[in-house]
Amino acid sequence: MSDDEMMHGFATRAIHAGQQFDPTTGAVIPPLYLTSTFVQRSIGDLRGGYEYARGGNPTRDALQTQLASLEGAGFALSFASGLAAEDALLRAVLRPGDHVLMGNDVYGGTHRLVRRIFEPWGVGLTTLELSDLAAARDALESLRPRVLWLETPSNPLMKITDITALAELAHGVGALVVVDNTFATPFLQQPLVLGADVVVHSTTKYLGGHSDVLGGAVVTNDAELAEQVQFLQFAAGAVSSPMDAWLTTRGIKTLAVRMRQHSANAHAIAESIVGHSAVARVYYPGLPTHPGHELAARQMRLFGGMLSLELAGGAAAARAFAESLRVFSLAESLGGVESLVNYPSEMTHASVRGTDLEVSDAIIRLSVGIEEADDLVADVRQALDAL
Repeated sequence: MSDDEMMHGFATRAIHAGQQFDPTTGAVIPPLYLTSTFVQRSIGDLRGGYEYARGGNPTRDALQTQLASLEGAGFALSFASGLAAEDALLRAVLRPGDHVLMGNDVYGGTHRLVRRIFEPWGVGLTTLELSDLAAARDALESLRPRVLWLETPSNPLMKITDITALAELAHGVGALVVVDNTFATPFLQQPLVLGADVVVHSTTKYLGGHSDVLGGAVVTNDAELAEQVQFLQFAAGAVSSPMDAWLTTRGIKTLAVRMRQHSANAHAIAESIVGHSAVARVYYPGLPTHPGHELAARQMRLFGGMLSLELAGGAAAARAFAESLRVFSLAESLGGVESLVNYPSEMTHASVRGTDLEVSDAIIRLSVGIEEADDLVADVRQALDAL
């Protein structure tokens, strides 16, 4: 992007970064390049540097430009899934004998990736309550991990961790600070600005935004690290397809307006169910009673569209609630325009049962969509009233 474009606001960059009109036809939307290979002028003389789709594709490059712009970064790399992005990043930086320190409330798939794949290769893993800065300092100094992995807000208990404070502590022992920014998105939170070294995304979620795409991303300002991850992107081949990249780019263009509505709707639901007799606890950083509320207000633009609740009646009540919603759909994933309900202990976090990350079977996670707020509030309350 030009210097002038870098001065533009978020929504403007979301629409225009990497999205120059087609010079051949003048088409406002750049073409979708559904091709596996590219014709060379002569042997080794490539058009625009493109040779084979695993190594590069104009549609994927446009998305990567867009992602880098939104996170305020120099480099972004797009992958076939969020876990593919995480895997490439971890393989780029970890060696046998290294250690990973991560929060004790992260996405179950991330924990599974390190525990089941990297640990057998000689990588250590420790999980910790990272909102406790004193405990985090002690763990960093004793373990001296290669990677500190943060997720804020966390999944599914919406814990808020201090990115700036933890980055300072981690850098003091030479650790690379990675933040999973999937829940917040770059519209609500800018981890690189707050001191992180790398941001990862499941672009399947809010960035795509329509539950019709699978993807992931690694974003950084570190040129050497970006080169290492890019090599793995090419050599291992877990690249995003042109269609997935195009759909993600299309979704990102409305990210700002969607995140405002997601946040407003989630806030309305959270406030409406506080004190309900069937609800033991509401986990939403927008509530003043949330232990991370003030920190979230400082490091996030809004409080996001994700919330969780603990049902007073335990597992039976949680299951009944999840299965009696009418507007919310019972499904994996999150971040789409439609509202989804998830039962973490049996769905997204089933892989961490029996570990420090085990999720109570009384917990329900809501991905609040952009439908009419009154309809969503009414749906949640009718399900609660029926318990």
